[in-house]
Amino acid sequence: MEIDLALLADAATIDASGKLNILGIFDHLSAGSFPARHPRMVLILRFAAGVREIGKHTVGISLKDSDGHELMRIDGEMHLGPGPATFAGAMSVPHILNLDGVVLPKAGRYAFDVAVDGAHQVTVPLTVTGPMRAGA
Repeated sequence: MEIDLALLADAATIDASGKLNILGIFDHLSAGSFPARHPRMVLILRFAAGVREIGKHTVGISLKDSDGHELMRIDGEMHLGPGPATFAGAMSVPHILNLDGVVLPKAGRYAFDVAVDGAHQVTVPLTVTGPMRAGA
């Protein structure tokens, strides 16, 4: 299994037909002061799997700062079952994760690292800037 789409946005939904709707894609935030609490962001992942990958899979998501400190971790399971197949028997499984009140302690680069079954799949970067200082 692999992840063929990974991004941050302001909002997202999946309709009854499985269509993914995304609003406000971003990879940069500005904060007035630190620590900054971002009211809502959505991590969007789309998993691509073949019929041989039907079954249970572990998913781990970690938010790290530029120093490699883990600020947040989410671990879970995904159960892939038989369903409508797309081209050549492949499945496309969108997933949205609403993240409310994420605290960003300082300006810098952050990264959401996503692993499936213990193997790193993708990194979603986020750059956070703060107020400009006088003379800077």
